[in-house]
Amino acid sequence: MLRVKGRVLVGPDEVRDELWAVDGRITYERPPGADRAQTVTGWALPGLVDAHCHVGLDRHGPVDAATAEKQALTDREAGTLLIRDAGSPSDTRWIDDREDLPKIIRAGRHIARTRRYIRNYAHEIEPGDLVAYVAQEARRGDGWVKLVGDWIDRDAGDLTACWPRGEVEAAIAEAHRLGARVTAHCFAEEALRDLVEAGIDCVEHATGLTEETIPLFAERGVAIVPTLVNIATFPDLAAGGEAKFPRWSAHMRQLYERRYDTVRAAYDAGIPVYVGTDAGGSLAHGLVAGEVAELVKAGIPPLEALSATAWGARRWLGRPALEEGAPADLVVYDEDPRADVRVLAAPRHIVLNGRVTG
Repeated sequence: MLRVKGRVLVGPDEVRDELWAVDGRITYERPPGADRAQTVTGWALPGLVDAHCHVGLDRHGPVDAATAEKQALTDREAGTLLIRDAGSPSDTRWIDDREDLPKIIRAGRHIARTRRYIRNYAHEIEPGDLVAYVAQEARRGDGWVKLVGDWIDRDAGDLTACWPRGEVEAAIAEAHRLGARVTAHCFAEEALRDLVEAGIDCVEHATGLTEETIPLFAERGVAIVPTLVNIATFPDLAAGGEAKFPRWSAHMRQLYERRYDTVRAAYDAGIPVYVGTDAGGSLAHGLVAGEVAELVKAGIPPLEALSATAWGARRWLGRPALEEGAPADLVVYDEDPRADVRVLAAPRHIVLNGRVTG
C-alpha cells in the first residue's frame, strides 16, 4: 500500500490532495490499514508517455535482452512509464512480465521499401507485398503498424516517397480492418498528402508539413509526433552526406531550420501533437523531458506540451491516467510541472504498479 500526498494532477485542471495505491491500483478512498502505508509527497503526474521510442534497437539493429533492459530502465528513471514502440526488430514481449519496467505498446517491425531504410531495422519489401506485411505486423503489434513513408532515393539524390498511392490505401484499409492504427516515418513533403488521404492515423517527424498539407492533417485529425530532439541531429546528418548527396543535405537543413515554425503551425491549425523522442537507434533513451521542452520552445503552450506526454497522450493511446482503478503508474516532482516543464527533468519518485522504484 502506498499513499501519495501533496498535489495529484488528475487532469490539467483537476487537482486532488492525495491518492492511494492498493495492490498496484489507484483509489481515492482511504483504505483499511492506511496508517501503515508508505507515504511519498510532492506533485504527482501520470507516468509520462514517449510515443516514439525503440526498445530493443540500437544503431546497428536488434540488441540482446540485457541491453533492451537497460534502455527500458533509462526511460523509467526519466519518468517514462508508457512507451509506444514505433518499430523494432526485437521481441520484447518478456518486458510485459516485468512489473518494474515501463509498459509498451508495440507497432511491430518497421515496413520499408527495399534498400530504402537503415540496415537491419525493417522488413524491406516491394509494394506488391505491402498489404500482406501490414497484416502480419498488425497481428504482431499492439494496435499499431509502422511504415517508412519516405527515405533517400540514391538515384534522385534526395528524399522521395516510398509507396504508390494505391498500395498505401489498400494496406491502411487492411490494418484498420484488423483493428490497428497506422503511422509512418516521414521527413519530407512529397509523401504526406497520399498518406493522409489514404487514411493514415499518425505521422512521425512530419518536418515536411506545409501550408498546403497542414489543413488536410487538421481536417482528417491526423496526429503528429515531431521528435524534435531527433530533428536536432539533421545538421550533422546533412554534413555527413554533403559530398555524395548535396541536394539531400540542403533539403535536410531546410527542414531543420523551419522545424519550430512547422510544429507551431501544426498546433495552431488544431493538429494533435504528442511527445516522442525517437530513442533507440542513434539517440539515447531518457530524453522525454527534453522533448517536452522543445515543444514549448516551438511555441506550444506549456500546459499543452505537458498534456502531450501525460493526460492527452494516454487518452490518445487508449490508456488510463490517474483515474480510480487505473494502474498506479505515476511520477512525483518537487514542484508544479504545469508552471515550468523543466521540472520534468528531475523526478523525485517513480511509482510503477504502485511501488516506488528506481
